[in-house]
Amino acid sequence: MATYLPFDPAPRAPKSPLPALACDSQFHVLGPAERYPVRPGAVYEMPSASIETALAMHATLGISRGVVVQPTTYGADHSVTLDGLALAGPNYRGCANAAVFQDRGDAYLAKLDAAGVKGARFTRAGLGIGMSETEFERALARIRELGWYVKVQPEVEGIIGNIAPFEALDLPLVLDHMGRPDPARGKDDPSLAKILQLLKRDTVWVMLSLTEKISRAGAPWDDVIPTVEALLEAAPDRIIWGSDWPHPVSVRQPPNEGDLLDFLFRAVPDEALRRAVLVDNPARLFGF
Repeated sequence: MATYLPFDPAPRAPKSPLPALACDSQFHVLGPAERYPVRPGAVYEMPSASIETALAMHATLGISRGVVVQPTTYGADHSVTLDGLALAGPNYRGCANAAVFQDRGDAYLAKLDAAGVKGARFTRAGLGIGMSETEFERALARIRELGWYVKVQPEVEGIIGNIAPFEALDLPLVLDHMGRPDPARGKDDPSLAKILQLLKRDTVWVMLSLTEKISRAGAPWDDVIPTVEALLEAAPDRIIWGSDWPHPVSVRQPPNEGDLLDFLFRAVPDEALRRAVLVDNPARLFGF
């Protein structure tokens, strides 16, 4: 198993304060390993990133709502996410890993739903969790019955490589990491072009995240600003923001969360639009 770099242990507050009830729409909880064993065949294992550390980070940033997203490290065993939600309280929601539909029954799904899990994430192929066509259709049927949303993690080369099975869904669809386009290609990038096409449907949402890996120029990542602007122009009421803390699978030092939020302020200078991204849009999607 490869070794990946840990998160910045000293998050700083952004230069400008966040609006009240700001939401981190994607962060992960991992470890400690002695309590939450890594699943056999897991592609990655991160240094411990506890819910206590995450909540302290949120307090520093001025965030009071969040979504705990189950990492592939644990597959269908959602103990770390369930325990995290229990500690975080009613201002937090969860997003399952779609592997749960392969390995757990209805009672377990009901437990997740009662705990605040309201979506399921289909992760990229390189992280080692795949489905047959039959399993995929069964998962979508259960998501529909539960009233959850579908979340799709793009491939490293962009979401154009794995969006096809999800394009015709009649369920709320959340696309991670801005679709992971190449900012150097602008609107000619096929992943960005596909997302702008999908955003014409009012069931499609996009998360602003992974800025540091999408950028080709490096910090402070301003080459990604036109991508953010294009997404907001297309659907200002269906764009959300996530830190992706603790930045799994990072081969370069992960950014400080304060720097990521400073980028958001530069990319979204309009206060009302920023409030939509951080407060109003996630409140509608996640049911706060």
